[in-house]
Amino acid sequence: MPLLKSWVTSANSAESPFPLNNLPYGVFSTGDEPPRCGVAIGDMILDMAAAEDVGLVDMGEADVFFLPFWNDVMDLGPEAWAALRARLIAILSEGAAEQAEVEPLLVPMAEATLHLPIAVSEYTDFYAGRHHATNVGTMFRGAENALPPNWLHIPIGYNGRASTVVVSGTDIVRPNGQTKAPDADAPSFGPCKRLDIELEMGAIVGGMTAMGDTLSVAEADEMIFGYVLLNDWSARDIQAWEYQPLGPFQAKAFATSISPWIVTTAALDPFRAPTPPREVPLLPHLEEPGPMLFDISLSVGLQPAGSSTETVICRTNYNEMYYSAAQQLAHHASSGCAMTTGDLLGSGTISGPERDNRGSLLEISWGGKDPIQLPGDITRSFLEDGDTVTLYGAALGDGYKIGFGSCTGTILPARSL
Repeated sequence: MPLLKSWVTSANSAESPFPLNNLPYGVFSTGDEPPRCGVAIGDMILDMAAAEDVGLVDMGEADVFFLPFWNDVMDLGPEAWAALRARLIAILSEGAAEQAEVEPLLVPMAEATLHLPIAVSEYTDFYAGRHHATNVGTMFRGAENALPPNWLHIPIGYNGRASTVVVSGTDIVRPNGQTKAPDADAPSFGPCKRLDIELEMGAIVGGMTAMGDTLSVAEADEMIFGYVLLNDWSARDIQAWEYQPLGPFQAKAFATSISPWIVTTAALDPFRAPTPPREVPLLPHLEEPGPMLFDISLSVGLQPAGSSTETVICRTNYNEMYYSAAQQLAHHASSGCAMTTGDLLGSGTISGPERDNRGSLLEISWGGKDPIQLPGDITRSFLEDGDTVTLYGAALGDGYKIGFGSCTGTILPARSL
């Protein structure tokens, strides 16, 4: 698909993450005004509450954009989502008759504060990247037992905490927890010493299912409203002690960061990519009717404490995943588990085949045995207080890109009890 030209000239730059082809959804505020829904276009935000107020946009339900989340719009369903996108493209396109009416409703992005774009209902994190699962399994169980017996059959996941999902820019307090050194007789309690990141994509569920209902992969794909960048911060030493037999708990519960803009599935459709060939055939309820992944270039930047230099430590792509978000959602509902508007599904760590494609410090440093070399003779195996991590992502078109905005967080010291 070629670049769609907008009368908002900044959106026509090849460097802008927010061209007319994108139109991602977020929540913003300015001054003392309350947070409300907005749409990114170039270096501006279209105030959707104001657009609704003057009648430029009508969803058939009153005041859905005056709220500090997009959940009410998501509840309206895929037909309403498509109509909204078509309307936004029409009024923001080059030569639009509505330009004079829309122009006063644009807010400079530089003057806005961004907030969580959804009210997160539930949060589920998956373990669905084969390179990541193989690397971690090899470290802990050996290459011959790297993947659990069920891994090639189902997307493994666990239920996380919606209460600690935060928007990009929120500082992350180093967690305390119980750990046990290999040579210790008993565990101890204190600050995490092996704090890590996980480069992921988050899929946002835009509909509901009743308890007992199931979804096909195609139906699940239609229910996904859009995608965000997601960093599932991880306390590896706490996790190592607590995870058997039920999996991560406190090691993951303390924080999950997401980018502020929801890039809709419709904007990503031109970048669809297939999942990899299956070593083991999937059962029918997980078979995909077509390409369900997306060609999205991803990277991670690390700026160590006291330094003004950010170093890119990972470059990979969302198309490296073994299971798509649609498969994850279909599997989640396959037991009859009720899904809710605003549910957030983490893809699992997205790693590629080489060291500089690995989406976690655990993998890049191979459990701390091979530290990362940074400028100024700085090394890192895991994160230290004051370090800042930023995730970046964009689908690259012909002369334009579909960006997400950054997903960043700075590590603060643990709080004493």
